[in-house]
Amino acid sequence: MCGIAGVMNRRADLPPPALDQLGVMAGALRHRGPDEFGLYRDRRAGLAHARLSIIDLATGQQPLTSEGGVLWIAFNGEIFNYVELRNELVVRGHTFRTRSDTEVIVHAYEEWGADAFRRFNGQWAVGLWDSGRHELVLARDPFGVRPLYVTEHDGRVLFASEVKALFAAVPSLPRRFDPAGLDQVFTFWCPVAPQTVFEGIQEIEPGTVCVYTPTSVRRYRSYEPGFPLGELGRYTGTLEDAAEEVRAALSEATRLRMLRADVPVGSYLSGGLDSSLTAVLGLHAKGSKFSTFSLRFEDAEYDETTFQRAMAERLGSAHHEVVVSRSDIARVFPDVVRHAERPVLRTAPAPLYLLSKLVRDAGIKVVLTGEGADELFAGYDLFREAKVRRFWGARPASRWRPRLLARLYPYLERSPVAQEAVARQFFGRGLERRFAPGFGHDPRWSSTSALKRLFSRDLRERAARVDARDALLSRLPPEFSRWTPLAQDQYLEVQTLLSGYLLSSQGDRMLMAHSVEGRFPFLDRRVAALAESLPPAYKLRVLDEKHVLKRAAKDLVPSVILQRPKQPYRAPDALSFATPAAQDWMVEFASPEAVKDAGCFDPDAVRQLLAKCASRAAGGQFSNADNMGVVGVLSTQIVHEQFIRQRPEAVAPSEIRTVVDRVSTEVSAS
Repeated sequence: MCGIAGVMNRRADLPPPALDQLGVMAGALRHRGPDEFGLYRDRRAGLAHARLSIIDLATGQQPLTSEGGVLWIAFNGEIFNYVELRNELVVRGHTFRTRSDTEVIVHAYEEWGADAFRRFNGQWAVGLWDSGRHELVLARDPFGVRPLYVTEHDGRVLFASEVKALFAAVPSLPRRFDPAGLDQVFTFWCPVAPQTVFEGIQEIEPGTVCVYTPTSVRRYRSYEPGFPLGELGRYTGTLEDAAEEVRAALSEATRLRMLRADVPVGSYLSGGLDSSLTAVLGLHAKGSKFSTFSLRFEDAEYDETTFQRAMAERLGSAHHEVVVSRSDIARVFPDVVRHAERPVLRTAPAPLYLLSKLVRDAGIKVVLTGEGADELFAGYDLFREAKVRRFWGARPASRWRPRLLARLYPYLERSPVAQEAVARQFFGRGLERRFAPGFGHDPRWSSTSALKRLFSRDLRERAARVDARDALLSRLPPEFSRWTPLAQDQYLEVQTLLSGYLLSSQGDRMLMAHSVEGRFPFLDRRVAALAESLPPAYKLRVLDEKHVLKRAAKDLVPSVILQRPKQPYRAPDALSFATPAAQDWMVEFASPEAVKDAGCFDPDAVRQLLAKCASRAAGGQFSNADNMGVVGVLSTQIVHEQFIRQRPEAVAPSEIRTVVDRVSTEVSAS
């Protein structure tokens, strides 16, 4: 895992990229790769690399080139099938100087061009410079595990793993919020690539290869979802067959991620099925004791210690825990937002920031996690709710209508009045749209969009020019309408919450804040393809979520975990900011003057919301909408202060080890 950056001159009359500029970009990414730094430049382009050494510790330095010195690469991530690809490329006549997966990418691109990325099984962000063709290739893995941003300024294309490196490279780069990006955050919980919250800066879309030439940009898809189209591509085995194949595919995916590393690999344990199954398969792959890491909370409502310790005892792992309080969340929240580089609507990233610090302090660089299981195997309440709502829409007079809601939320069975109210006010709206794209997400998107009442008049007017939902749904793949309703819901969940929030704000950014790499067996290309092919009833059996996955795990995971009701990962939200730990920075970021200066929110509305939060500090309930409103406002204000109003000086690392400067070589030769 690493941080990558670079510059390409689209015009021949521009001076070569400055080594100082490339060094500053590497410095801004130090937290992603503190082990080594390298630079490359010629007259048309430059690459920068900050390395976190995981594979081939001795000879895996970057930027790296092919035998002929034509292709140069800066790579962030891992290609887990690199050994097999390397063997194939050797047979085809390629010669390797290192044992790294990075060099495999270079040779694969020489052999297959942009189609090479279809062959990779891994997680990657790649900047590849073809000095012969004057082409810059930017590519990203199918699910967007690794980030990659790009902007164009004064005839140059600049790219980096994080936005802060782009701002560091060009201090004059305009720094403004993009209303469309903020509108997406306050609809989907995140901006959806290529959109970002910063005007003029785009994110490379997951599963995409972009080739920048002096005069054009070519885009290729390196991944397409494989949901069946009718009988075409549909899995034909039995449910038991599917459970066995899921287990085998996950075992192999975990083996690759556990063993293809030259450093120790640990595992997160949340107390749920996904991380528990990942950890036990990791133990089987390693064959010996390894480290596990868990979050605990002072607030019993969020704590899962009993289940975490049960699994750690079963594994016999060296188990590590960090206990998080509301004050801890408030204390680190500005740092969390600085690494996320976008507003967030939940504080959930903050405890994960502290967990990754625990991992790094234990001397571990790599951890396995269970992200992706809920999206691929239909684990969220959203999928169950959508199934119930579609049933209601098709059978409005059914006597099962209220009972299905009670199946989802048993506590409602005690109150028929509450049951009917919830059905009518939340789940019962918009049932006439049950065949429309986005139907399954309508309740979440609508409730989140209600937070836009906090927007300033100016932002509300500017954001309204492009409807976030319409913009997203206008880009659906042509085959979307031929997928099953569950497949449609899963696809949209992957495109929005998984890629833009869970793998970013809660995943890569919190892990790499402390130089830790996350690996995700559920996002293995073979696991994903198998999950997509399965009949909906194998994944969501009536209303039993992740049914086939539970069968696959039944003799591996303790029954106390396997049979427990799903508990989504959550953390104390708005009330964390009613603690003394938040008061100093809240005065700086959320004062009426600061809110007015940022121009995103109505100062009076914010003042009332924060006063309401403070009044609940001693006890009492705070609504879900108000929780998200407080977190969303504060995080947006922090982003404004840290990235737009402030312009901190960027510093190049003093210990840059590798500098390949063709410009100086050419000058000396002449």
